[in-house]
Amino acid sequence: MARSVTDEVSDLSRLDRRATSVAHLFRDRVAQTPRGEAFRSPEGAGWTSLSWEQTRDRAYALAAGLVDVGLEPEERVSVMSSTRMEWILTDLAIMCAGGATTTIYPTTVEDDVAYIVADSGSRVVVAETPEHVEALRHRRAELPDVLAVVVLDGEGDGDWVLTFDELEARGTALLAAEPGLVDARIDQLTPQHLATIIYTSGTTGRPKGVRLTHDNWTYIGAAVDSIGILGPDDLQFLWLPLSHVLGKMFLILPMQMGFPTAVAGDVTKIVDNVAVVKPTFMAAAPRIFEKAYGKITTMVAAEGGVKAKLFDWAFGVGREVGEIRAGGGEPSGVLALKYRLADKLVLSKVRDRFGGRVRFFISGSAALNPDVARWFDAAGLTIIEGYGLTETTAPATVNRPDPQANVFGTVGWVLPGTQVRIAEDGEILVKGPGVMTGYHNQPEATAEVLQDGWFATGDIGTLDEQGYLTITDRKKDLFKTSGGKYVAPSHIESMFKGICPYASQLVIEGDGRKFVSAIITLDPDAITAWAAHHGMAGDSYAQIVSSPQCREMVQGYVDELNSQLNRWEQIKQFHILDHDLSVEEGDLTPSMKLKRKQVIQKYKSELDAFYAES
Repeated sequence: MARSVTDEVSDLSRLDRRATSVAHLFRDRVAQTPRGEAFRSPEGAGWTSLSWEQTRDRAYALAAGLVDVGLEPEERVSVMSSTRMEWILTDLAIMCAGGATTTIYPTTVEDDVAYIVADSGSRVVVAETPEHVEALRHRRAELPDVLAVVVLDGEGDGDWVLTFDELEARGTALLAAEPGLVDARIDQLTPQHLATIIYTSGTTGRPKGVRLTHDNWTYIGAAVDSIGILGPDDLQFLWLPLSHVLGKMFLILPMQMGFPTAVAGDVTKIVDNVAVVKPTFMAAAPRIFEKAYGKITTMVAAEGGVKAKLFDWAFGVGREVGEIRAGGGEPSGVLALKYRLADKLVLSKVRDRFGGRVRFFISGSAALNPDVARWFDAAGLTIIEGYGLTETTAPATVNRPDPQANVFGTVGWVLPGTQVRIAEDGEILVKGPGVMTGYHNQPEATAEVLQDGWFATGDIGTLDEQGYLTITDRKKDLFKTSGGKYVAPSHIESMFKGICPYASQLVIEGDGRKFVSAIITLDPDAITAWAAHHGMAGDSYAQIVSSPQCREMVQGYVDELNSQLNRWEQIKQFHILDHDLSVEEGDLTPSMKLKRKQVIQKYKSELDAFYAES
């Protein structure tokens, strides 16, 4: 029996005692645990660490460097970089200088970069590569407000472009003359000062800049702290893009609670790095969990024999134990003996792939398939799913690690201090200290989504009697077939990823059509391993996915999916692409969310052909 939100005991005093600003929060953390580890990051063949005191010294020098360049309070600094230690130091420096961080994904196209820098009124741009700098230089006439560009991996020009080291050196010199400069800037900050502008990666039109205050961020830190799921003894592994609200939120929590964070942004090395770092928790987009699930299960299935049978048996035992624990019990008798054996032979080895110390994972940004969550749970790797948007400063709701308070398929309970209600048309509305103040330079767009403090999320969902929120779909993604039946695409797409371990993406179409069709892509690693056992070793991805054997295999999984759907939701036709969808090609947002409308438009001819044939 799942627990109710009314059963939870939260330390609500933390909400009332939250810091004045992010910079105050950082300064307080340094005062509390100056020699405690703050961050570690890859360096050469190993990892190097910074204490909170060392982090402060570097952040203050960079903050003074920004002041020396000419940054005034609440003026913006754009940061365009992958996840790395310099990103974190820059963001802290901006906060301590009284400025506001504007985040830009390093993969953002030149037109959008120029738009974001100009629209935000950024005075400084911190860019990762010489290519980024050249793109800015090419648009310099459109960016009259930019005083300087700071490059992380490149050379300065003695004029407009500074290196990161040069910025830090200028700040160090200024602090030698005015040692109280940065603390004075921090002292001037109030909760309602602008801290961040995050431009949504939206699926159409120009991105909108979400304005988040210091109070938005410190509230989120205090609210997560109040529910007691994390503490100073935890170790975070952080790979998320820091230009995304979820990644940025995971820079606030260490300052709130004092735990260290290992930072490494290379997505291809997540599992390898986790095995070395041995974190106690990590946040990720569902695609990361889906890939791990697919890779492990398909690898074992391909080996077959006794090993595959043992693996399936062990996970069956793990699921049985998970169900008992969700009901408040513990395995006993024969089941307890079977579980100890299953854990020793199989389940513990899966946990060891993730370092062996993970207490739980956090999934956000898109819907996680419940079957994937149950598979991880069976291995003793709990995934708690949360829900929020850039406009709510990341989480508005989250499940809890307690088996009785983690209901698969839901996004959990509302955070203390936040309210959630369902409008008459099913739209989820959110109110609370985490809700943005508005969209930058867009009062009309702000008025459309903010009414009396309630933010209209654009998502459709339900709240059950125990307080668990379930997301049905994006309001704008729901479509109606020509027969008048509504279809919720993301729900079906998530279901398929739990059924087919080879799946990468499923994109369904059927708006105004007689039936539902789909574009399917397969995970390159998983399908290559499959092909090696089906007489296609060495074949290219395109050759594999276009083969009759692959088509037959995928059809089997589509049939399994259809058996769980209403007749009007079932996929009657599908096309397997000869390549996967990607961020680089504009099919996915940098946080790995599907840009459904773009993908459907991109492959319109393939989809139209299904209906022409019918």
